[in-house]
This record gives sequence, C-alpha cells and structure tokens, in this order.
Amino acid sequence: METDSEPYVRLASLRQLHQAMADMNKARSLADTLQAVADGVVQALNYELACVNLVGPDGDLVVAALAGNPAAEALITGRSGSRESWDRRLNMGEQWGDLIFIPHTEGWVLDDDDVPQWYTDGPAPRFEDEWHPSDRLFAPMYAPGPQGAGNSGELIGVLSVDRPRNGRRPGAWGREALQMYAFQAAIAISNARLRSNMQRALVRLERDQQALRASEESFRQAFEYAPSGMAIAEMGGDQHGRILRTNDALCRLLGRRASAMRRYAFSDLVHPEDLGTLLRTSAEGGRAELRLGRRDGTYVWVSLRNSVVADAADGPRFLLTHVEDIEERKRRELQLAHRASHDSLTGLPNSAELRSRLAARLCQRPQSSHTAVADAMDAAYGHSAVFDSGGHTFDFSAAAEPYGAFDHHVHAVAPEDGRDDGTKGLAVLFCDLDGFKSINDRFGHNAGDAVLIEVARRLSGGVRDGDTVARLGGDEFVILANGLGRADAEDLAVRLRGEIIQPIRAEGRAVRVGASFGIGWAHCGMTADEVLKSADERMYVEKRSRPKQHRRAG
Repeated sequence: METDSEPYVRLASLRQLHQAMADMNKARSLADTLQAVADGVVQALNYELACVNLVGPDGDLVVAALAGNPAAEALITGRSGSRESWDRRLNMGEQWGDLIFIPHTEGWVLDDDDVPQWYTDGPAPRFEDEWHPSDRLFAPMYAPGPQGAGNSGELIGVLSVDRPRNGRRPGAWGREALQMYAFQAAIAISNARLRSNMQRALVRLERDQQALRASEESFRQAFEYAPSGMAIAEMGGDQHGRILRTNDALCRLLGRRASAMRRYAFSDLVHPEDLGTLLRTSAEGGRAELRLGRRDGTYVWVSLRNSVVADAADGPRFLLTHVEDIEERKRRELQLAHRASHDSLTGLPNSAELRSRLAARLCQRPQSSHTAVADAMDAAYGHSAVFDSGGHTFDFSAAAEPYGAFDHHVHAVAPEDGRDDGTKGLAVLFCDLDGFKSINDRFGHNAGDAVLIEVARRLSGGVRDGDTVARLGGDEFVILANGLGRADAEDLAVRLRGEIIQPIRAEGRAVRVGASFGIGWAHCGMTADEVLKSADERMYVEKRSRPKQHRRAG
C-alpha cells in the first residue's frame, strides 16, 4: 500500500487493503490463512518482509508464515521463541495505538534473546523519520472478544514487519491500516481454527454413528462458546432456512432470545435489499456480507458463511451458518472511502468525485449524431432505428449492432445559446468567490476557512435534493443541477448569489464576500473537463462584466 497524505487516501490503496482482507478470509485452511496474512502485509501494506508468529499450545510463539524474503523464510520458518521473550518485546518501546514500535536505540537489548529474527542491512538513517535496519514494529493479534470487543481476548499471535518500501516509519494512515489489518487477521485466524476444528469433527461424524456420539460434546462446545454467531437452519422443503438452533453470541448480536430466534428464518431477518444475496448464499453455500435486523429495528452488517452439511444417503440436510459482526469494519471502510472522495474542510464532494459524477452522465456520442446513424441504417438495412419523442435511441434490431451499442442511456442535451427554447438540460454552475483573498490576507486562514464552510452550507441549502454541490479547491465551487431550462439556471444563480452575499460570522466579526457564476451545459459528446472549462470561462466573462467595486456585493 502506497503511503498517502492525510486526510486523502487513494482508492487504489483501499482496494489493495480490501483485497488482502478478502484473500485471507477466502483461504481454505489454517496454513493458507496464515500465509495469506503474511502475503497481505507485503502486497497491500508495502513492507518488504512480514512474519506471522503464532502462539502454540505450550504458549511459545512459532514462526508460522513469512513473506517477502525466501532466504529468511528458509532460515526461521518453524522456529520458536519463548513467551517470556515475546512478553518483554510487547511491554517495551513506543505504543502506537495497539502497535509496538521498538527503535534501534532500544532494540539492541533484544539481539541475544531466543526470538527467531532476520537481520537486514542498510545505511544509517539520514533524517529523523527514516526507517533504521534495526527498528522493530509488532502488531499483536488478539482473539475477538464478545460482540467484537477487539483486544479483550487472549493473544493468538504477533505480526512482525520490517523495511517499509518508502524507507520511512509509517505515518498515521500506515499505522491505522496495519492495526486494522492485524485486527482482521486475528478474526480470520480464529475463524480458520474454528472451521478446521469443525471440519475435522464433521469428517469423524460421517464415518460412523459411534464417532458421531463421541464428537457431539466437542461440537456443542465449539458451537455454544464460539466468539462469533453460529446457527443451524433447515435446508430444503417448505421450512427451508428456518432457524433450528443459535448460540449466545448470535442472540447477543441481534438482541433476541434463543426461543424467539426459532420462530424466524434468516430471510425474515435480512435487510430487504440483501435478500437476493442471502438466497444465493443459502442455495450454494459459501460466504456473503449482508445486513441482519436487530430487535430494536436497526440493522447490523455481518459476514455470513454457510456450510452445507450433507447426509450420504439423503443429500443436503441443514445449513451450518457462521455469523461474524463486521459493523466496525464497514464503518471504517465507508469513512476511508468518504475521505477519498470529499473535501476535508467543507465535507462537499471534491474535484475527483465531481468529475466522476459528471462523467457518469455523459457518453461519447453527441446528440446530433443520432439522426445520421438512423439514416445510415435505413440505407443499409431497409429500416431505421426507433427513437423516442426526445430523439433518443429506444430500440435496435440485431442488424444495428455494427453501428454501436445504443442502450437505454438518457442522453444529456443543452438549451440553445441566446434563448430559452424550453429544453431542460444538465446545468453546470461554476462559482468563484469575490473578495475572499482579502479576508484571508486581513484576518487569517481561520477566518477564510470559516467563510468557505458557511458558503458551502448556504450553497447546499439552496439547491434541490439530488443536485450536487462540490468544491474544486480554493474558493471555487461547482453545482450540478439536472432538468433545468436556461431561465431556471439563471434564477438559481441569482438566488445562490443572494444567499452568499449575506454577512458571515468569522473569527468574531462579520465579513462579506460576493460571488461570480458562470453557467455551462453538459451534453453527450463532451468530456467532464470540457464541461467544467466551459462553465469556468463563462464565469470569468460574467466577473469581468461587473464593475470591480460592485463584485463584493454580488
């Protein structure tokens, strides 16, 4: 994962982190899960070396997986370090949230203990936050506690990482990402252990009835005391999906009693929008992320994994369902995605998000070319395409395919210049504040920020639901408003200017700014940048047309 400056995080970085978490949850065995955890640190978090140290039955930690260095993997994989030595490491150094960082100035005391480690070579640091070859960074992994209580469970292992690829100690985002990754890795390892135990139990159950009776108590304890929710549901027939049995963790998660749960099927509890996902998962087995309803009427995001338990003679009999609370992970994902697409000061969509929304409304074929295509088809095939009353493509026969894939895209059109012909289009209002620089110069950036925040609030309150107000940067804003005629767009600009010129309280004083608006129109055949450039140019024409002394007053 590349290092990104706060508060922006590249979507590519989020996708890498999300993919690494998905890979470790898709692993089929504990060994595959451990290796996927190590690989994810190298591939998604951009460290040159990652080691998974797993707590064994005797309490010591064994090197269970390593990624990034084949020589190190051959040398230390399978070797153990005493719990005493590991406890010393986890109780010294600097606390970075749940992470432990031991700088080279302190780590030399650990050189002779029995923890397997790989020594890397490199030059001495040239600046303060550069990574030293003897620096150590550890991410403890704890078994998940009740209701996703995080690090309240016992230690199951430690992720040790070395040599960030950018050569610097990780910043706030890098630390948060590694800490979140270790939290999810602990869940994946715990679940892999649980699945491994349950799968071994199921194999024994299938061999003979004696093994079935002998393993019943083991299965009951694994089911009842699992840290995540578990349920058994019917499969097939009229009662398909009806819940037969649940554990305490699932009842606590949903706020429902076990006796009440037996009155439901999962289809009764799932969010309506996620019903199709549930049905596919129930029919095929497998894993899905969806929302389940709590007793109080709210919904919680869960990861639901179904295993089809089959009888050799009669076929599928019931579903063993594992339900993991992922509400916190979903919340963090949404927060990170919002940071990447929204302005940190005003909370409005940023320039990238604005261009994305604008580009989604436009196709490459201009509206004027539709009739030409129809005429060409008429000459070639003896019939023409069918157009709706607006001139948009409605349907083509198979013979039309060589001329382009015309679907049900509603083409964006624009009113003609100089008059309001009744055409409704996608108006793009480019807003530049007048007098803002003088406020920054006289009263400071805090006052300027307060003005920008208030202008953003007034713009957002002055448009309709579904319109977009975005900040391009500095004192420039853009409004996307669909379904407006030329007069409607001009009225909107006048109304918004009137809102902006009202006095604004900033740093204990009242200040005023004006606003210049340029109105552009988006239509198919244009790019998002061309649309914004057109509106920007019209804004400067409007700004220059007003005397300088009147610009502040709008």
